[in-house]
Amino acid sequence: MLDFRIETFLAVCQTMNFTRAAELLHITQPAVSQHIHALEAQYGVRLFLYQGKQLHLTESGRLLYQTAVTMRHDALRLRDALRQAGGRRHLRFGATLTVGEYIMPGPLRRLLEQDPGLQLRMLTANTRDLLRLIDQGELDFAIVEGNFDRQLYEGLAYCTQRFLPVCAPGYPFPRPVRTMEDLLEVHLLAREPGSGTRSVLERVLEAHNLAIQDFHRLTELGSLNLIKNLTCAGVGVTFLYQPVVQQELQQGLLQEIPLEEGPFCHDFTFLWRRGSAFASEYRAMFQLLRQ
Repeated sequence: MLDFRIETFLAVCQTMNFTRAAELLHITQPAVSQHIHALEAQYGVRLFLYQGKQLHLTESGRLLYQTAVTMRHDALRLRDALRQAGGRRHLRFGATLTVGEYIMPGPLRRLLEQDPGLQLRMLTANTRDLLRLIDQGELDFAIVEGNFDRQLYEGLAYCTQRFLPVCAPGYPFPRPVRTMEDLLEVHLLAREPGSGTRSVLERVLEAHNLAIQDFHRLTELGSLNLIKNLTCAGVGVTFLYQPVVQQELQQGLLQEIPLEEGPFCHDFTFLWRRGSAFASEYRAMFQLLRQ
């Protein structure tokens, strides 16, 4: 269990407001202030400073926050491990939509065949939400395609996939397409902000001094299947990973758009909280899922 003062500190970091932290913890605001002052006295540093009326973490506060989040994650992981001792093994992890739907079926089938008693929970969400759930101790690790802070998370490259611009055969381009800039006049179908696929597309465009907003028409969708179906129907063009569109490419429902700047590739990352006491366990799971 974490020191109750650390729990108070994390609540203040979450709300950046002593009163709202007190409401969250169901204690009084003076009690919150007392807990924070006790931590500052213990470590001999200031954890928070006011700039005007806005509360901010100090450098020392940020360091404590990073460490405390990992401590909370490990405390919850330890609690679950102790409860499972002698019983069935539990595995809780997350994956972004592309990974969960198109990369993990094979590895999970092999894992469940090897360990029939395994209690498995895989949550599919965008990278931002998965990192939040790891921080809250709801997930042990995640396999993501989006950006993450390498100071907060330790990561291993799980696999590398091609990132393809695709369209329906015979799509009516307004002019010949050779470069990324030639695509700006078409209707782009893209994932919603916050998704890993969207983040990768934004970085690919940025590398060529372009942005999603430069496209003549943009439709944002939260479903990979919906994006594929609309693209197959000739509504627009999109960028998706090769495993997502492999079947449609083989069936001739989609075709890759050859660009002079390509091919585009991106790593999927297996990650967990940096400094976790369970790092060796996560590394072993990484090897199992990659077999």
